[in-house]
Amino acid sequence: MNTATLQRMEKALAGAGKGDPPAFAEIVREYQAMVFGMAYHFLQDQSLAEDVSQEVFLRLYQNLAAIQSSAHLMLWLRKVTHRRCIDEARRAPSRPTLSLEEAPEPASNPGTSDPLLGQKLRRLVASLPEDARMVVILRFQEELGLAEIAEVLDIPINTVKSRLQRSLAVLREKVTSTLEMSAYERPRE
Repeated sequence: MNTATLQRMEKALAGAGKGDPPAFAEIVREYQAMVFGMAYHFLQDQSLAEDVSQEVFLRLYQNLAAIQSSAHLMLWLRKVTHRRCIDEARRAPSRPTLSLEEAPEPASNPGTSDPLLGQKLRRLVASLPEDARMVVILRFQEELGLAEIAEVLDIPINTVKSRLQRSLAVLREKVTSTLEMSAYERPRE
């Protein structure tokens, strides 16, 4: 985030803390994409992600006095979004889950680009366990560093490293086997 945005958020945070609705609306506008994106990539459901986002901003409104700075605000939003996603995932066990082994294999020629590959990769990430999935989302979607992820998730940095390493190994293996399998399925000329 650039300096001008940080200063604008500091001003909005101060105004929202004094009960200024437009200041709070500015905070929501600034961070709604981040909150929704984390929730959507974790839950893979737009309506659930919207619900989680609304709950996160409601909690923010209720806890504005505890927010100390714009940097603290971003960390707080990420932590609360993470916790709400975990709560929502645990609350809805009736939704069909897909294990990594059951994930459909994309039939793709490795030499050509597959417009569905991104969707397939999102499905593979969604099939990871909750703790590993959030680490991958924070690292690659939110582009956080390892120390920032450790702070958001309240876990040691070495745990972040090992979860990320294991998750990437599982994803790499699955994608590699998918590409190898699709090479055998190509029509012979």
